[in-house]
Amino acid sequence: MQLNFDVCKFKAVKSSRASSAKLSTQLKLKMNVHKPSVSIEAAAASTASVIADEKKYILQTYGRTPIVISHGSGSRMYDLDGKSYLDLAAGIAVNALGHNNEPWIQTLTDQAGRVAHTSNLYHTVPQVELAKRLVETSFGDKAFFCNSGTEANEGALKFSRKYARVKAGVDAYDPAAEAPYEIVSFSSCFHGRTMGALALTYKQQYKTPFFPMMPGSVLAKYNDLESAAAVIKKGKTAAVFVEPVQGEGGCNPATVEFLQGLRRLCDEAGALLVFDEVQCGLGRTGTLWAHQRYGVEPDIMTVAKPLANGLPIGACLLKQHVADVMKPGDHGSTFAGNPLVCRAACAVFDQISQPAFLAAVEAKGEYLRRQLREALGSDPRVVEVRGMGLLVGVQMNTSAGPLVDAARDEGVLAITAGKGDVLRLVPPLVITNEEIDEAVAAIARALTKVPIATK
Repeated sequence: MQLNFDVCKFKAVKSSRASSAKLSTQLKLKMNVHKPSVSIEAAAASTASVIADEKKYILQTYGRTPIVISHGSGSRMYDLDGKSYLDLAAGIAVNALGHNNEPWIQTLTDQAGRVAHTSNLYHTVPQVELAKRLVETSFGDKAFFCNSGTEANEGALKFSRKYARVKAGVDAYDPAAEAPYEIVSFSSCFHGRTMGALALTYKQQYKTPFFPMMPGSVLAKYNDLESAAAVIKKGKTAAVFVEPVQGEGGCNPATVEFLQGLRRLCDEAGALLVFDEVQCGLGRTGTLWAHQRYGVEPDIMTVAKPLANGLPIGACLLKQHVADVMKPGDHGSTFAGNPLVCRAACAVFDQISQPAFLAAVEAKGEYLRRQLREALGSDPRVVEVRGMGLLVGVQMNTSAGPLVDAARDEGVLAITAGKGDVLRLVPPLVITNEEIDEAVAAIARALTKVPIATK
């Protein structure tokens, strides 16, 4: 029997449909109102109280900007004061379809009226449908679901190490057995903040407070095959983790020679090649998967950020030879792949995977980079504009933080990357050329308001 959503024609009781319709109407009323419902004075007081309560009640692990977001629509967000912002951060490359996407809302509210969570003790149609979409459009033979990008990389770590033990011919469940276990990652990489993924991540400041790190992590230089060859060794290396396009590290695309060379080195060493496409995957670069530009296939790929347009989800895609070593009980998650988030992810995937959509992303990415070069290129603080698709970085020779703040005052939300010296722009993939023009003009104005540092 074929499982097909269309958007999944489930049978449902009338009360569920009525509940879903009511919830959808409520959401539309809340999300489509672009004017503040209170006075500016009251909103300011409310903003101040929200920020004060955040500091009082929430663990202070984030450096938040002093605004309170109320709602959004398309590529725009609005704060409690009613100010509009072009969102070129997209929740850190998460809101690929922007805010208030109608098919996503309809799908989400319909599924919420049916069943949201079951655990992985039972089969559900949305999970199977999402896995089918991911597998049939990629190199993968199997999918594993989790709840975030760092969880996806933790899963890939476990899959890689068990694969190395099985391939070495030892009993994977024998604690005394020895097998290759080293994991290679690269300069400027970011793979997550949980302990395994953190051990692979480049920035020392993220790691030092939590020493000691997981043993076996080895760093090489990104886009440097000679450096990689020095540490990828048969009998030692279990896997190599690499981002085809680095996001947090500074919007750095890998070279074709680098990724193809890593594939060859991994094959020679008997190691797995893992592509982390948590930020650069699912349409962000103008192809469905970033590595498809390179003519290289990994053994495992991790994905997450845009997959459900803001709902927590992650996934690992695996080739069959990796999947074959995993058995029931080897890994799992309570929340992963629940019907609500998988159904929402299917609605996201069905829009992004369209060839015309992907072609538009590539064209808009080229347009954004060209406009940035024209508008900012004469400023001595701008070193270069780089990236791929709508993952774009403006390399500065000074801190990009003041430019982010000034851009926010001009109505554009952006973030930093690299060593804090890159302006990172990862807008919703649905941004228009007119909105790009507006954003670039605002960034250019903002740059003129940032004082040039003197030595």
